[in-house]
Amino acid sequence: MKIYIDGEFYDKEHAKISVFDHGLLYGDGVFEGIRFYHGRVFRLDEHIDRLFDSARAICLDIGLDKAAVTEATLETIRQNALQDGYVRLVVTRGVGDLGLNPALCPKASVVIIASKITLYSPDKYEHGLEVVTCATRRIPHGALSPMVKSLNYLNNVLAKLEAQNAGAGEGLMLNEQGFVAECTGDNIFIVKNGVITTPPIASGALSGVTRSVVFDLAAEFGIPIHEPMMTRYDIYTADECFLTGTAAEVIPAVKLDTRKIGDGHPGPVTKKLMARFHELTASTGTLIYK
Repeated sequence: MKIYIDGEFYDKEHAKISVFDHGLLYGDGVFEGIRFYHGRVFRLDEHIDRLFDSARAICLDIGLDKAAVTEATLETIRQNALQDGYVRLVVTRGVGDLGLNPALCPKASVVIIASKITLYSPDKYEHGLEVVTCATRRIPHGALSPMVKSLNYLNNVLAKLEAQNAGAGEGLMLNEQGFVAECTGDNIFIVKNGVITTPPIASGALSGVTRSVVFDLAAEFGIPIHEPMMTRYDIYTADECFLTGTAAEVIPAVKLDTRKIGDGHPGPVTKKLMARFHELTASTGTLIYK
């Protein structure tokens, strides 16, 4: 495996960052998870745009332009001779002295890993996930905008631990007002009476790339889609529920807090979206090998 670090490629065993890197010391940095299928990177431009937006929001100068980061991402995949897989693109504040002052770090560091990922087993895509509500609340906009895909994911990690300890596949996170925000690593959607609903970004949800794909597909299928503030009651009483994320893709959820959603099986709208999503990933994206 070849890993990109600041313009050079290293074998996995020799790919190292400094213990003084502020990404390690303080979670000071941003990242993107990106999928590629059949020699094409899916929605690469959207991921790169979001990376730069996250960096701008925390006053982090990546030190490269979008074209350079895009090419470095593609070249990392080429170096590993992969056709299908997952990219983790990380930008840290860089090496600096102890102390959280960003001015202590003269140069950002860029790390790119291309590998494989399996977030859920095939059985979960066929039969659906069980979800539980977590006591850990989503970080509010006033503390750190959920729109920033930062290296500090401890909030999500703690919620994920709750879900795992409850024996569930995913955890539902609420915001401080008790409205639905998102799951620990995925956006959440429901279907009720033929209408798709998902929480608005203002609720504490990340503006997911796969989330935006669902909006495109809903328009293609002529299915209405809305973004009202949502409560758990809306999910309990939904006809269908599904989650979306770059790693998760589109996956059905069939229970919340032991309550069956709909008939407790993946619904027809969810299945239709899953099938069309896989068609898109198989036929669209940025070519890796030209």
